[in-house]
Amino acid sequence: MNDECNLQLQNATREKIRRFNSLRGVEVQPGEFWDAVVVTAVDGSQREAYELQISEKIDRKELPLGIHYKVFSDPPGSKIGNGGSTLYALQQLKDIYGKTLGRLRVILIHAGGSSQRLPSASALGKIFTAVPLGDPLYQMLELKLAMYVDFPSHMKPGVLVTCADDIELYSIAEDESVKFDKPGFTALAHPSSLSIGTTHGVFVLDSHEKSTQSQMENISCLHFLHKPSVDKMRASGAVCQRRSGCFSLSDTEFVYTDSTYYVDFDTAQSLLNLLKEVGPLECEIDAYGDFLQALGPKATIEYTRNTANVTKEESSLVEIRQKIFRLLRGTSLNVILLNNSKFYHIGTTSEYLFHLTEDVALRSELGLLSSAFSVQSSENTEGCCVMCSILNPSCSVGAGSVVEYSRLEAGASVGGNSIVSSCWISPDLSVPDGVFMHSLCVNQQDRTEFVTAAFGINDNLKRSAEAPASMETLRLFAVSLAECVSRWGLGNEDVRFSGDASRCSLWNARLFPVCSDPQSSFSASLKMAQAVLSGSTFALPKDTKLMSMQESLQCKNLEEMLKFRKGLHHDITQRRCSN
Repeated sequence: MNDECNLQLQNATREKIRRFNSLRGVEVQPGEFWDAVVVTAVDGSQREAYELQISEKIDRKELPLGIHYKVFSDPPGSKIGNGGSTLYALQQLKDIYGKTLGRLRVILIHAGGSSQRLPSASALGKIFTAVPLGDPLYQMLELKLAMYVDFPSHMKPGVLVTCADDIELYSIAEDESVKFDKPGFTALAHPSSLSIGTTHGVFVLDSHEKSTQSQMENISCLHFLHKPSVDKMRASGAVCQRRSGCFSLSDTEFVYTDSTYYVDFDTAQSLLNLLKEVGPLECEIDAYGDFLQALGPKATIEYTRNTANVTKEESSLVEIRQKIFRLLRGTSLNVILLNNSKFYHIGTTSEYLFHLTEDVALRSELGLLSSAFSVQSSENTEGCCVMCSILNPSCSVGAGSVVEYSRLEAGASVGGNSIVSSCWISPDLSVPDGVFMHSLCVNQQDRTEFVTAAFGINDNLKRSAEAPASMETLRLFAVSLAECVSRWGLGNEDVRFSGDASRCSLWNARLFPVCSDPQSSFSASLKMAQAVLSGSTFALPKDTKLMSMQESLQCKNLEEMLKFRKGLHHDITQRRCSN
């Protein structure tokens, strides 16, 4: 990507942020912004957490005012995927607005899920993950709305579907605009390497439509491929050749990959008819793979039987896919090629650390800060990211680390490449390199208590063993869990797993002490982590109650967790005013 393209992308991104900032806390005019912002949640508990946070954002005037913010949760029972969430969200919108819905411009942000790959977002939601930008501090919700701030005024009534953990940046010519005004589906497309294409959706474009070689092109899609192999991309005609002009990729060969798409209301109504036809969903539907593969003149029914990319295969999935295919067959898939654009995913601990501390490109494009809405000394905190936190001047934070929503007392230190989230660190404690620590407030028998989850940055929380006896296959801080347990003076039989006994993982292993205050909770979990990493031992006090990350979320105390953040917000504001 040449310097001119970089500069255009940076300027366009900064202009979107400037425009969104001008709308924060302001009553927006009709047509100026979305009529409704919808966020999905996996269940009623998550919906309550989201509604509470959005309500506080509105009270603090961090969001545009005068529009409808809605949170819709999936129905109880089977997991239904983001495709199922899309269908149920459309139904709930229809129930609320009736015929008026056909006149509204809606953004639908998929934010449900337990966020096992970025556990600091598990309790309060990945759409509320902090971003080191703005005053008041941005979270992913504000960033998504800022990046799409130009869309509503060039969009016919319909729904824009997007996800909570990615960012799309783009620049176009001054006299152009991204328009969502065609029937059917309209998707944004980004130039990507062939290897990236294997993990995303890939568009097979109509080669007969003449390319303008501008920063933005509107073109028809013949066929959509979901996570195809390189051979499949080539055989389908999806591979394009590098061209001149302002282009975000230097590869000689590339493909166009998916991110966000728009559905006009007539097509949305067709999807609602599908929900009526199939009744309660009992399988996971993908809003990308299962909807988009049915579109375009070269779509075939073959994909409905391909379950290679499915997490959990249900017997009804093929039947549902075939119904989707028959319902959407013949529907057009229009593609907006954003040739000078970038797609960033921030859904894992390693992605989060890299993009917020090391990624020079994203930091310059968004104007990310090393310290955002925090009280700290600029000394001893080079190359890290601190957000909404209070650090004693004697504290230090290592390069490549993120500290968010935390208090660090005198002499406390955080090593490199670590995440400290929602923690209260007592004086002189040291967090090692490569460690994730996140404190949660939990309800226990009418008492408010605290749990601090501690993992290695690269630990796989999803990996499971079939029984507790096989837990040596699980690795905590890159050490066998059985070895960790012995370092804590426990036997394998002392470790219990919450939830499904046939799926034993770090996520549901009862490893973390339950304490009466956040400082004690942090200190106990830190000592356990230090014992494993240093090869020493640490004996937990007898009868210490242990809890899993999964369990902590089930009995989380939302009000207390948000109260801790409010206290930080208040103290930071007071100190800034006094300075």
